[in-house]
Amino acid sequence: MKLVIFGLTISSSWGNGHATLWRGLCRALARNGHRVVFFERDVPYYAIHRDLRELPGTDLRLYPSWEQVLAEARREVADADAAMVTSYCPDGVPASELVLSTGGPLAVFYDLDTPVTLDRLRHGEQVPYLPAEGLSGFDLVLSYTGGRALDELRERLGARRVAPLYGSVDPEMHRPAELNPSFQGDFSYLGTYAADRQEALERLFLEPARRLPGKRFVIGGAQYPIDFPWGDNLFFVRHLPPADHPAFYASSPLTLNVTRAAMASMGYCPSGRLFEAAACGTAVLSDTWEGLDRFFEPGREIFTAGSTEEVFDVLSRPQEEILRVARAARERTLVEHTAEKRAEELVEILAGQTLVGAALRGRPALESAGKQGGHIGPPLQEDAP
Repeated sequence: MKLVIFGLTISSSWGNGHATLWRGLCRALARNGHRVVFFERDVPYYAIHRDLRELPGTDLRLYPSWEQVLAEARREVADADAAMVTSYCPDGVPASELVLSTGGPLAVFYDLDTPVTLDRLRHGEQVPYLPAEGLSGFDLVLSYTGGRALDELRERLGARRVAPLYGSVDPEMHRPAELNPSFQGDFSYLGTYAADRQEALERLFLEPARRLPGKRFVIGGAQYPIDFPWGDNLFFVRHLPPADHPAFYASSPLTLNVTRAAMASMGYCPSGRLFEAAACGTAVLSDTWEGLDRFFEPGREIFTAGSTEEVFDVLSRPQEEILRVARAARERTLVEHTAEKRAEELVEILAGQTLVGAALRGRPALESAGKQGGHIGPPLQEDAP
């Protein structure tokens, strides 16, 4: 299979969750004999934080402007099996026009930020990466978020066929590591600053830090504002490239997962950080949202909390219990939530979708190289003809 992607970024993990996800998926696709061409606009803020320049099996095309890359993009799409546009692609609208007008490859839109997209639409905001006519022109719409979000993609944006493709982790990159004294703490949090995560972060991390001055709390990430409420026992590590994530997770017995408000309200929204920490063998304490138990079993594979007092309870658990939960989460992650597993799911979804439309479009069906297997969550949904 040849897959052409027009995305936000794969070359820089700074301030976004897209790059790490795509690196794992593309490696897995390449191992199974597929070829990926990834078009990424070369923007200054990712250029200065670029931590990947080449990826085996993936042809990275950095370009300065859509006008300058259009002819090249048209050639690559013309002989692709599938062409995909993602949320937050800087040239999402013209890329969608190209994909939808070509007629040959399977046309796919992958929203890695579905609840944010839908929330902006509810508030009457323009979503710059969406075509004006919505998503009805695409053969398939994939969503990083499952549950109710799939129905809303159909109802609000006219998506004809939708399926979840959840986050994942590359266990070759995220695995148990040695403790790094620079990152050492009793409780950690790794994530880019987001205003709609702040209320939960305050309740589940900052307030516990204030009330437990003898413990060391460590935050790693980017884009934190000057007026962020730092405390004496809060230690900050600036943006860490993915290669440093395992050591960060290994340096605390417990790490926090906080979900953006729009995503938590819709549920079925596991972040990549959730799987990364689990793969590294670190116990995770997460906020709660609908569908969390489809990915990890609360109390056995993950801790959950909705209040500061519940965080205190988890922090006071015996070390043996915390280690037991960490081991269980890692075991499940390696079976169900790896990039290899998601790549297999992606190929199966694309193959099944191509079989549906092949006869109508007069093109050969995509041959799947992945193993048979379904995805977690609701099955692929299709509007009635």
